[in-house]
Amino acid sequence: MDFKIHEPNNSEKRTTKKNIIFYLLCIILISAIVITIVYGIIPNTKNKNDNKEKIEKKKLTIVDENNNQRPIAIMIDNNVGNSAHAGLQESYLNYEIIVEGGLTRIMAIFKDKDVSLIGPVRSSRHYFLDYALESDCIYSHYGWSPYAESDIKTLNVKNINGLYDEEAFWRDKTIKAPHNVFTSIEKNYAYADKKEYSTKTKSWKLLNYTTESISLKDNNEKDEDNSSEILAANSINISYSKSQQRSYNYDGSRKVYLRFMNQNPHVDKTTKEQLYYKNIIIEQVTNSLLDNYGRQDLDTVGTGTGYYITNGYSKPINWTKSSRHAKTKYTYTNGTEIKVNDGNTFIQIVPNINDVTIG
Repeated sequence: MDFKIHEPNNSEKRTTKKNIIFYLLCIILISAIVITIVYGIIPNTKNKNDNKEKIEKKKLTIVDENNNQRPIAIMIDNNVGNSAHAGLQESYLNYEIIVEGGLTRIMAIFKDKDVSLIGPVRSSRHYFLDYALESDCIYSHYGWSPYAESDIKTLNVKNINGLYDEEAFWRDKTIKAPHNVFTSIEKNYAYADKKEYSTKTKSWKLLNYTTESISLKDNNEKDEDNSSEILAANSINISYSKSQQRSYNYDGSRKVYLRFMNQNPHVDKTTKEQLYYKNIIIEQVTNSLLDNYGRQDLDTVGTGTGYYITNGYSKPINWTKSSRHAKTKYTYTNGTEIKVNDGNTFIQIVPNINDVTIG
């Protein structure tokens, strides 16, 4: 049997060449599609990562808004001079209020920070409870006035008292009593667990924080107060009594307020660094004498006036509080709630007959 080898004619050769060209074009097209998809995904992923980073950068730094850790409010002795305090830089919120003898006491509130040295710790006064309750704090103190003792029991305040809960505190024997009691956040939460207090709450948030920088000078919204009420606030002077003056100087390079007590820099016991705060709220209240010992009473429930101060400027505000448990609302005079810059805040509760100068 003979076999013949078929030789392709010219027509078949042209068809084969067309097929090869077609296949090559298909390969090129598919390759282009694959490259487009691959390199298209990479920028999209990068954009998503960039957006994620932007979102993360907008989270508050002063507290973790996503963490419902219950705050700890600790009573701080303020009859110790300007360099004896520990922990007041780490607290996200502080209150200073007048007590007997024209002196003041501080309540420091902590959340989301494990602070190992706080104090010196001192006894409770009943009107501080109103500000601990509005942030649903566990209230830590060493002793109490008769009025505070009664109110803590009546209002069912979850408290840790060094008179009975000694394990939550310690004394520094190099310092003269009663100004030598200290504590830590770890000890307070451990003792709260021992007393079966809840250490979680959804009611902790008081102030309307924002991650956007608040500049009162540039606030031109017509629905708020007019610009004539916005004052430069490079220095703040607050008189609690003849013997107790508080002041702040604005550090424009850091955009914070440096704190002074009786004209002396208020410095941290450990770091020796001058204490500084992003926001100052001045709340003016009516106070009165309760007894011959000189104990005070304050009208913390109701309405009043004050100032919000941040980034070198101040603005008049109103405050309202409907009950001792209710949250104090700080608003501009038209009723708009103030937005507070991301940062630590010092609330100065000041008798409304006392001098406050801002300039």
